[in-house]
Amino acid sequence: MSTPRKILVTGASGYVGGRLVTALLADSINVRVYVRDARKIKGQDWANQVEIAEGNASDYNSTFAALKDIHTAYYLLHSINLGPNFDEIESAMARNFAKAAEAAGVSQIIYLGGIANDQKTSKHLQSRANTGKELATTSVSVMELRAGIIIGSGSASFEMLRHLTHRLPVMTTPKWVSNKTQPIAIRDVLWYLRNAAKLEKPVAGIFDIGGPEVLSYAQMMQKFAKLSGLRKRWIIKVPVLTPGLSSLWIGLVTPVPTALARPLVGSLISEVVADPAKSITHLIPLPPEGLIDVAGAIELALTNTTDNKVSTRWSDATLPTAPWQKAQSDPDWAGETLYKDSRDQETDASIENLWKTVEQIGGTTGWYGSDFLWFLRGLLDRLLGGVGLRRGRRDPLHLRVGDSLDFWRVESFESEKSLRLYAEMILPGKAWLEFKLEKLPNGKSKIIQEASYSPRGLGGQLYWFAVSPLHFLVFPTMLRNIVRSAKRKDYAARNA
Repeated sequence: MSTPRKILVTGASGYVGGRLVTALLADSINVRVYVRDARKIKGQDWANQVEIAEGNASDYNSTFAALKDIHTAYYLLHSINLGPNFDEIESAMARNFAKAAEAAGVSQIIYLGGIANDQKTSKHLQSRANTGKELATTSVSVMELRAGIIIGSGSASFEMLRHLTHRLPVMTTPKWVSNKTQPIAIRDVLWYLRNAAKLEKPVAGIFDIGGPEVLSYAQMMQKFAKLSGLRKRWIIKVPVLTPGLSSLWIGLVTPVPTALARPLVGSLISEVVADPAKSITHLIPLPPEGLIDVAGAIELALTNTTDNKVSTRWSDATLPTAPWQKAQSDPDWAGETLYKDSRDQETDASIENLWKTVEQIGGTTGWYGSDFLWFLRGLLDRLLGGVGLRRGRRDPLHLRVGDSLDFWRVESFESEKSLRLYAEMILPGKAWLEFKLEKLPNGKSKIIQEASYSPRGLGGQLYWFAVSPLHFLVFPTMLRNIVRSAKRKDYAARNA
């Protein structure tokens, strides 16, 4: 190649997209990312190594600007949480992207879709296939790679498998757990994606990518149990559990919310097996070490999870119109109201350990007191269709901008100075929780803890006054225990 190619990655804040950017940069490829909100990727290690284009793939002008001077564009977008007409939204978005790509002179589009060879396909899988068709409606060559279940640390499919197997030694399951599927490790997905960008000429066509094994979902669960040191799971198949009921159950038992579990479960009603006639090996050979089998993929995912090396997670991507993000504050013309609960405390605890304590909040650490009330709020959010507390966090020790944190999202982050969280729970308004640290002239440290809330209409205002009495239980306890934890860290460091 005489002129270095410039590559565009859409969905760079998502699970696959974030890892793909890392892989492409390792190959010394010139990368531009296209994201809705540039702030979300500032915490990524690669943020300063890429060009950043901001916009929405449904908007032609911003999409055209992002695609200008691009040779190859990765299309890694989906809209599965956008309500019952998500398939129409996905088709329109793909059509707009294709037209903008053609006008911008893009040579190649690479799209990651889902295997859809069974005559009985879910609405989700059919929409994935239709997205590929819409992308291919212009003169730009579209290489559609279709995968089944992706196994990797932090993937929604892996989290669903892991939590179902860990928490339920005896399961009543629908008949689809016996359907055949061909999982693939995220490492192998990235192998195909990154090498697709290196092909000499643009390629058009549909190619299935799958791992080396075909097995049922039930067999995958038993493999996971064995590798995790658990006893064999008892799986009792019943005919009454529809995909809809199954997704509700998964939403209650696992960190994956019902809205995301529904399309994942829906896909399992089909036989998701790669078609040998759609093999890609004549274009991209197998990895030198071969494809990773299911046991190997599970072991890698478990190891990375245990070692806190989860670089991206299913919850990294947010959809601005998802149910738990529809809440808006009052419009500007109405004069926005902002309620605050602000508390501060001076302490002898060091800034370093105060920050460590704040940064470790949520997930398995909890919220430093009143855990029962946090649990109830998380349960209520889950029952209303929100993400709840079980979403947890990507890393138990460190945060970055854009990370999900239980039912919060890291909005801003400055080490040893401030942490601002935005609420993604279902609310009649918008809410934030912020921590600020200061070093005082007298040598002490000061921590400021502030909860702020912007209501939507009368219902939003009534909500604030209804929960305010609970704030007197939750927030003083939280601040007090953060300071105590920091002091314990200081004491341990002095006596180490």
